[in-house]
Amino acid sequence: MGFEKITEADSHHNDLEQKSIQELLQGMHQEDQKAVEAVGAVQNQTAALIEKVVSQLRNGGRLFYIGAGTSGRLGVLDASECPPTFGTPPEKIVGLIAGGDNALRNSIEHAEDDTQQAWKDLEKYQINSKDILIGIAASGTTPYVVGGLAIAQKEGIPTGCIACNINSPLAAVSDFPIEVVVGPEFLTGSSRMKAGTAQKLILNSITTATLIQLGHVKGNKMVDMQLTNEKLTGRAERMVMGELHVSLSIAQDLLQKHKSVRKAIAAYQKG
Repeated sequence: MGFEKITEADSHHNDLEQKSIQELLQGMHQEDQKAVEAVGAVQNQTAALIEKVVSQLRNGGRLFYIGAGTSGRLGVLDASECPPTFGTPPEKIVGLIAGGDNALRNSIEHAEDDTQQAWKDLEKYQINSKDILIGIAASGTTPYVVGGLAIAQKEGIPTGCIACNINSPLAAVSDFPIEVVVGPEFLTGSSRMKAGTAQKLILNSITTATLIQLGHVKGNKMVDMQLTNEKLTGRAERMVMGELHVSLSIAQDLLQKHKSVRKAIAAYQKG
C-alpha cells in the first residue's frame, strides 16, 4: 500500500476569509468531532502500545516521547503533567522536542530536519532496552522523529508512534504504531488542529491508563498527586475526609504530617 499525506490534503472548507465567526466555529467544530471519532477507531492499537508501556515501566524502564513543533510540545506537556498528577519522579516519563526547550515557546522549524539529533538527545538519558520510545508526528515523516526511532529499534529499544497518516515512514520503524487518521485539516495543512487534538487525546490515555495500571490511582482518585497549591490541597483534604470519614481538621493534620493522600490514609488506617 502506498503512502499518502492526508494531513496535507486540501481542506473540505473553502473561502474561509469570507465566513463569519459563527461559520468558522461551526466548521472547526465539525472537524474536531472527526478527531474524537478517529481516536475511538484506533483503541486496539492504543491498547497494544499501552500494554507494552506498562510492562516496560513495571520493570524499571522509562517512557520517552520525541517530536517536533506541535507534536513535540504535546509530548513535553504530557510528560510534565505526570509528576503533579500521579506523583511519579520526573525522570520516569520524559518528553523531548527538536530544538530543545527553547522550541517550546519559539518556532525552530529547521530543528526537525536532522535525522541524528533525536538519538543524541536520547543518549544524554542513557536510554536502553528497558525503556520505551514513542515518536509523535502528525505527518509520520518528520526526520528528527523517524531517525530517532530507527536508531532506537536497531538498539533493541521498543518503539511506538502516534501518526495521522497510514503507512508512514514513522510507522515503519514502530513496533506499536498508532495511525489515527483525522482527514484534511479545516485550515489546509494546519496539523496543530485536528491532528494535534487526536494526539493530545491519545497521549492523555497512554499516561493515564499506564499510571492507573501501575497503582497510582485508588477508586477514581489521584491519591499520589503532589499537594503544590490550594486547589490540590483542598482536593486532597476532601479525599481523606471521604475515605476515612474524618473531620476537616483531622484530614488537614494527616496531610500536613504525611504530605500525601495515600500515606495519610494508610497511616490513619494503621492506627
